[in-house]
Amino acid sequence: MLFNSQLFLLLFLPVTLIAYYAFAGSRARREWLLIAASLIFYGYWDYRLVPLLVGSIAANWILAHAFRAANARLVLVLGVALNLSLIGVFKYADFFAGSLAWVLGAQHSPWNIILPLGISFFTFQQISYLADRYRGEAPVYGFREYFLYVSFFPQLIAGPIVRHNELIFQLELPPLRKGLYERLSRGATLLAIGLVKKVFIADTAARIADPLFASAGAAALSMIDAWVATAAFTFQIYFDFSGYSDMAIGLALMFGLTLPVNFNVPYRAASIREFWRRWHITLSHFLRDYLYIPFGGRRHGKLMQSAALTLTMFLGGLWHGAGWTFVVWGLMHGLGLAVHAWWSRLSGIVLPEWAGWALTMVFVMTGWVLFRAPDFPTAMSILASMFGGNGFAGAASAYGAHPAILVLAAGVALIGPSSQAAALERGYDRPWVAFAVASALTLSVIMVGSRLHSEFIYFQF
Repeated sequence: MLFNSQLFLLLFLPVTLIAYYAFAGSRARREWLLIAASLIFYGYWDYRLVPLLVGSIAANWILAHAFRAANARLVLVLGVALNLSLIGVFKYADFFAGSLAWVLGAQHSPWNIILPLGISFFTFQQISYLADRYRGEAPVYGFREYFLYVSFFPQLIAGPIVRHNELIFQLELPPLRKGLYERLSRGATLLAIGLVKKVFIADTAARIADPLFASAGAAALSMIDAWVATAAFTFQIYFDFSGYSDMAIGLALMFGLTLPVNFNVPYRAASIREFWRRWHITLSHFLRDYLYIPFGGRRHGKLMQSAALTLTMFLGGLWHGAGWTFVVWGLMHGLGLAVHAWWSRLSGIVLPEWAGWALTMVFVMTGWVLFRAPDFPTAMSILASMFGGNGFAGAASAYGAHPAILVLAAGVALIGPSSQAAALERGYDRPWVAFAVASALTLSVIMVGSRLHSEFIYFQF
């Protein structure tokens, strides 16, 4: 089920909210209600995959209990292996088989394995919990609260990647506690902001990016078209994914629960390190705490730190997608972070903020070409066009949408408050705010009913 669908907005959400607050006096009832709603939400896409989600949750919960009675390291290895094998089969089996066949000069017929929605997200959450259990930093939770922690529908499909100690303790808070109406209104505001980002900006930018990337696979783009295509996807992926995160956080808040912030205006970053502190923050924290630091981090000198950064981002790229373009994208960012670390320590030169920002944006946008392109030839063709390799003049006679949307997107991304600041920190004592939020929700509902539902980019990961 999609957040940006009338079924969700007009039926699923209001019914679930009403039932949740009707059961507010009983923790067990309201938690089972959210579990049932989450399974319906997940199963709407493909009910055959619900047993996979339930089985994964049950197996990890059993393993969490096994730390008490068995060798902790063995349990951790088994748990991580179980979760990675789950991703390996459903997400990477075709990729690895195809790569091996290419190396051997053979042909591989894709198995067309269905990729379960959210598998990368809910397995990473459970790996983080098992790792914390091994470190002695996580208690054993009851089955019901652990099940809800993993399956809670606002964050189940595409994050944020929530740690156990960020959510589970909140489940005991009474939903009708002080501040109920403020939580509902601020949550609805963040939901409206996310919907506007997705429906009006991301989906419109996609109508520019998609045909241009498709054309680049057949013939070289002009320099103007290449930059327009890259800028369109740069804003599409930002407003698509940050929009989803805004909606997830807003929806959770409407149920009285707070999820971690996942974006903090990343296109204003003046360095690649700052970019990753602002982009997909919960994934960055996961990679830092469960890969980069265990790989050695900064503890063993600059050379080992560079290796740890590169390996961490290599795995981060592979997490994003089963394709070599994603791997190279991850390596590119790993090397960028390593170069930044060396530069910061050894050069003694501090770039002006505007120069750091410009360099960071060119680097990030170049990486987005690899991320979006279906293959290396298309990516290389677009990159060559961007930097003058295929001529400087000429532009498409018509785009799928007016490029002026990119100016609006740039203004929202680079100027003004973040979504969280606008929805969670600003005052609500002015009637026009309520009118603006209600209008945004109404227009978004109308818009999603007038076109085919557009899935979120990160659903494929």
